[in-house]
Amino acid sequence: MSQLHSELKKEFQLERMILFSDAVFAIAITLLVIELKVPEIERAELTEGKLLMALAHMIPKFFGFIISFMFIGIYWTVHHRLFGFVVNYTPKLLRLNLLFLFAVALMPFSTAFYSEYVMKHVLTPVIFYTGNIIMLGLFNLFMWRHVGNPKNKLSEGLSQADSSYFSFRAILVPAMFTLFAFIYLINPYISSALPMFVPLVMRLVKKRHEKKNKISVTEKT
Repeated sequence: MSQLHSELKKEFQLERMILFSDAVFAIAITLLVIELKVPEIERAELTEGKLLMALAHMIPKFFGFIISFMFIGIYWTVHHRLFGFVVNYTPKLLRLNLLFLFAVALMPFSTAFYSEYVMKHVLTPVIFYTGNIIMLGLFNLFMWRHVGNPKNKLSEGLSQADSSYFSFRAILVPAMFTLFAFIYLINPYISSALPMFVPLVMRLVKKRHEKKNKISVTEKT
């Protein structure tokens, strides 16, 4: 009876952690769109041309919203996958999850900061946004390492090969954004467009991992 109670309590605590995390992700995405304010033009001056011009001025904000929405979505998916393996928790996992959620919650501000100044060719917003992405990647990496360590007994069904793969994916995005920040010094326009290709790179890495796994299974049989 005591063991059953302990298991139920453990399951309840994990569920609380996941629900809290989902709420932070949802709020972060909601705050992203709040930054997209409807253009205000005096009624007497309202024309199609002025309205289109006002929307054109918002392109950096739309672009920032799309990029950040995409990455918050990617990290939510990764977080969902990670906790699909988790069957136990430690105080360290709680702390790492909170640090990861801190980086998620910071995304709306760093996106607004980046979107406001990115076309004015100043480096500080780019560094700030890149730093936010690096934080997301590193805390994600630390969680995968902690959960994937067999000594911690936190997961079921997570092989060492998969743990290494997810750890590599976790560090890949921050590495790419660091590269984009350096490219920004040479050509801000190219650098600003490069994040759109990150999902494609991630897809290629995933396909390579799946192909490698198939070859490994074939060799064993």
